[in-house]
Amino acid sequence: MKKIALIALCLTTTLASMAQLKVKVTCPAFDVDILDGKVNGLKATVTAHDLKSKFPCFTSTTNDSAKCGEGVYYKDKDISFYTGRDYVEIGEKYKGKISLPLIGASRNSLFKWLGNPLMKDDTWEAFQTAYGILILHYNKAKKVRLIQFSTQSTSTIKLCE
Repeated sequence: MKKIALIALCLTTTLASMAQLKVKVTCPAFDVDILDGKVNGLKATVTAHDLKSKFPCFTSTTNDSAKCGEGVYYKDKDISFYTGRDYVEIGEKYKGKISLPLIGASRNSLFKWLGNPLMKDDTWEAFQTAYGILILHYNKAKKVRLIQFSTQSTSTIKLCE
């Protein structure tokens, strides 16, 4: 009986020594500069590798050239980087810092920050910027629901549907 207890104790101790502590991956807070077209100093042309290094808490990645190309997604933070197409997308649930309070802003209040749009439709407007283009999508109440910015121009940008 003592041998069985000793073996059980040794086995338990051995298993406990193999257990490892795992640290939760943390990211720095996202800080979006709309007028400069950067997220924490990174332009929309950032590579997926550099992005994953700076923000290791991504929820998913893709590398499907047939669909949207390479991308790094932070679904829990509502920000996505389409690295294969050089643009960043920020949704309504984004809670990080942003240089201009665009999410939820009324369509009629944007002129003071962005001027006249370069292109417009009933559900979106595209603004020329120093770095490329800023596209704002609106909900039915004519408030900003989605922000996309890119180093591309209106004639070269390829958005993911």
